[in-house]
Amino acid sequence: MVKQDIEIAREAVVRPVLEIGESLGIPASAMIPYGHNKAKLSLGYIDTLKDRPMGKLILMAAMSPTPAGEGKTTAAIGLTDALNLIGKKASVCLREPSLGPCFGMKGGAAGGGYAQVVPMEDINLHFTGDMHAIGAAHNLLAALIDNYVHWSNEVRLDLRRVTWRRVVDINDRQLRQITTGIGGPANGYPMEGGFDITVASEVMAIFCLSRNLEDLQQRLSKIVIGYTRNGEPVTAAEVQAPGAMTVLLKDALAPNLVQTLENNPAFIHGGPFANIAHGCNSIIATETALKLSDYVVTEAGFGADLGAEKFFNIKCRKSGLKPSLAVIVATVRALKMHGGVEKADLGAENLDALKKGLENLGRHIRNTGQFGLPVVVAINHFSGDSQAEIDAIIAYAEQRGVEAHVCTHWANGGEGAQDLARAVVKIADSGHSQFRTLYDDDMGLWEKTRLIARTIYGADDIMADKKIRDQFAQYEREGYGHFPICMAKTQYSFSTDPKLMGAPTNHKVPIRELALAAGAEFLIVVCGSIMRMPGLPRVPAANGIFVNEQGQIEGLF
Repeated sequence: MVKQDIEIAREAVVRPVLEIGESLGIPASAMIPYGHNKAKLSLGYIDTLKDRPMGKLILMAAMSPTPAGEGKTTAAIGLTDALNLIGKKASVCLREPSLGPCFGMKGGAAGGGYAQVVPMEDINLHFTGDMHAIGAAHNLLAALIDNYVHWSNEVRLDLRRVTWRRVVDINDRQLRQITTGIGGPANGYPMEGGFDITVASEVMAIFCLSRNLEDLQQRLSKIVIGYTRNGEPVTAAEVQAPGAMTVLLKDALAPNLVQTLENNPAFIHGGPFANIAHGCNSIIATETALKLSDYVVTEAGFGADLGAEKFFNIKCRKSGLKPSLAVIVATVRALKMHGGVEKADLGAENLDALKKGLENLGRHIRNTGQFGLPVVVAINHFSGDSQAEIDAIIAYAEQRGVEAHVCTHWANGGEGAQDLARAVVKIADSGHSQFRTLYDDDMGLWEKTRLIARTIYGADDIMADKKIRDQFAQYEREGYGHFPICMAKTQYSFSTDPKLMGAPTNHKVPIRELALAAGAEFLIVVCGSIMRMPGLPRVPAANGIFVNEQGQIEGLF
């Protein structure tokens, strides 16, 4: 009988987190333990590392996700364990899971099989409280805005043009659009508002892009909360919010250290989604890991068209990080699904569907290469995969000048990804990376968006009504034209239609709305029907999660 992920995690021999830190040369005095198996690194200690050279950065990306599964996080963990097995000093950097998908679509998000990070239950639930701190800081600003309007509103903030919403880290479609302040003068002014999920918060983005507390507070002060009747932007600084928000985030900004099942270091910090936000863990965690390790494996959410594109164009642009290569994860099952096979029929060999689905992988390989990076394909192996199907993937990759390696890390841990690890080391050490961003800062906002749609999504063009086009022009007049673009789009397709799989062409990308993230310093372009507050499915994962008679959590996997 195949063991569930949570059973494997419970059976793991977990070392005290202070020993994990010691393996990286971190003194115990620099670690702030949260129990025995998770800790934060003090910001003071991190500051002492500023002049250290950095190791090599490896990005783990993936083909477009399907219900069949790709296993990008699992592959990142498996590769890290494999690198350590072959004698390299390696760490993995991941995002913190959101409670939204944990209780919504898929349960936990801490890897799987024998390639997991632990403590699995803690990481998937409240962990070290970072998500709650981010939500509290975001909602504090909302409360201070309402209070400012109630008592004075000296800047004449237009109640119809308040853009700052509230957040909660649970999928709750009922809260997308709400009215606040009803019930008379004592309860404030009636205003339209709404909720986004915490991982879509600009505070989350700022948190992940800040270098230190000073940078954090300065970025928070630049948040645009709304506009006056004359159309002048009003910032968080004008309602005197950044100081208190920074206080709530002070401890959270310190990165978290845990371990893999094979007792290798794992930094897990920050958690923006890649379909509605920028999809990368914090700069401070990534840079800390790079200064303490020779190789660092990090991941960016969903397919390479979303997470990797934003990793390159936003995170690397803002931080100066230069990755050495990218690994694109694919599965036989997902490729067949992109080739038109229904989920129930994925167990049968189908070379024709596989070859059709390979067009999706091919576009991700081509897209990633546009950033000047060498690419390796990791075939995440399932027991039902046929040798002919695997051979077809390897041959397809070779035709494009790319190596493909079969990985069995889910079943065998690091041992099952050693071939991939050796290939990664060889390429990373070769210095062949000529990393570059897709566009320059001085390109116009509309042109940047169009370039992403055409070169990454394979679209003919973007389209938007006059109101949206005028907003693009307005943001440029206000001095935000140098910002990168953060696309909010379905993760399931290169297009905005989640059912249009494979590698579609001859489509257009409709832009529904824009959202300025002045503190995070990017422009969010919302495309198609994507929502920044997801809803729960008909049968949410929460329905199967409970505490058993032994006090253990069941169903979180």
